[in-house]
Amino acid sequence: MKAIMCHEFAPIDALTYEEVPDPTPNEYEIIIVVAACGINFPDGLLVQGLYQMKPEHPFSPGSEVTGTISQLGAKVKHLKLGQRVIGLTMTGGYAQKVAINSRMVLPLPDTISFEQGAGLITAHATAHHGLKQRANLKKGETLLVTGASGGTGLAAVQIGKAMGAKVIALCSSQEKLFAAKEQGADELLLSSDPDLKDKIKALTANKGVDVVYEVVGGDIFQTCARTMAWNGRLLVVGFASGSIPEFPVNLALVKGFSVIGVFWGSFAQKEPANFMVNMQELLAWYEQGQVKVVIDQVYPLSQAPEALSKVFNRQSIGKLILTP
Repeated sequence: MKAIMCHEFAPIDALTYEEVPDPTPNEYEIIIVVAACGINFPDGLLVQGLYQMKPEHPFSPGSEVTGTISQLGAKVKHLKLGQRVIGLTMTGGYAQKVAINSRMVLPLPDTISFEQGAGLITAHATAHHGLKQRANLKKGETLLVTGASGGTGLAAVQIGKAMGAKVIALCSSQEKLFAAKEQGADELLLSSDPDLKDKIKALTANKGVDVVYEVVGGDIFQTCARTMAWNGRLLVVGFASGSIPEFPVNLALVKGFSVIGVFWGSFAQKEPANFMVNMQELLAWYEQGQVKVVIDQVYPLSQAPEALSKVFNRQSIGKLILTP
């Protein structure tokens, strides 16, 4: 089969498109013939050795796939050959076939295309877990989403609205703000606005923001930390700017808010039952039209390095998808 391979931690353009052996399942795994694979910002960190997890080489990146089952491990009883499925794998998705633990797989309804399904896992599931389990977002609260035009940013806007919040979108351009507005954002702010802190306070009647879904880091994180409401929750999701901020902990003391990490990959591994409940809720929201996957572009597998560079350089609006 064909796959995108990482032979050493190096720049994204060092990834290769090559022939590799087909995977074989252990007794608890299935083999999926991949129809679509989502591309995510952490994939770019992973292949450069900049992510929390550092796989052994060689490996193929890619964590979210859809496709059909071609093989079942001996102890897999709840799935069947030929079934359309959606699955989570820590690596291996940028390939024509992938082996996945069967407990991280669920059926993909016929109403959801392979491309849409592949974009629904990581970005939406991260936002869902962050806002539901980590922030306990409540109806009527204010949610500020940074990087609100990226895959997980748009997902946070949609899910925030589905959970009944007032959503403020923060983006780096008017084009990106328009995309966030189309997905339900109530208020729009440019991250470069010199009066950003004052405008955030004005939009919350000087109360501050209840929940921040923060994916950018750097100066934006610092601004968010200074605009939190009492009992607010500042979710640390990522550092797309490349700058990991140093947090002035006295702000949490004085303003009475919490800083909460969101690492969805660990959540999915440590709490697979809750992961499945979340995914079923997400799929139901999708079928009800409350959330959707905004696809920027679909690439063939051979162009994965180009597509991943676009995501890593924050040039996409919504999701990029690979089709092996």
